[in-house]
Amino acid sequence: MQPGLFPDDTAPDEMVGYRVPSACQVAGITYRQLDYWARTGLVVPSIRTASGSGSQRLYSFKDILVLKIVKRLLDAGISLQNIRIAVDHLRSRGVEDLAGITLFSDGVTVYECTSAEEVVDLLQGGQGVFGIAVSGAMRELTGAIAAFPAERAESQPGAAGDRPEDELAFRRKVRMDRRTG
Repeated sequence: MQPGLFPDDTAPDEMVGYRVPSACQVAGITYRQLDYWARTGLVVPSIRTASGSGSQRLYSFKDILVLKIVKRLLDAGISLQNIRIAVDHLRSRGVEDLAGITLFSDGVTVYECTSAEEVVDLLQGGQGVFGIAVSGAMRELTGAIAAFPAERAESQPGAAGDRPEDELAFRRKVRMDRRTG
């Protein structure tokens, strides 16, 4: 991991996540895009998925980074099929590993380069390519995400597992409990 990538040189907490509005704004995507990508399995929230009416998805730092990269690849005209392949590859990496990757594309295929030699080899083909330095996207995300509210996912079953995720659903549950109990 490159020094200074995260505040205090610590990787993001894997149990801290961001709700949909924050994820959309930070990644620069619409709610419809985020919802479609979650429903089709392109980028699913790793902290908490939606589990019915009133529940909220919770996206990790890494999830939002992948959303941001998907958006950049789409903007560059990469097909969703090739983006899925790239996302599957990125998903298998840790956040620290992602910092050393630069993604290149010729508009058709997405290439991962982890060293300067790989970049040179790719560029020597003479074809026009564009690149996404993942570490740059991470720095950008780290700065932008600090302004958004985060929440910690409950790790113990029952601690918040019985409580719906939003206030309206919580009030409904309390009202129902009063009627039945």
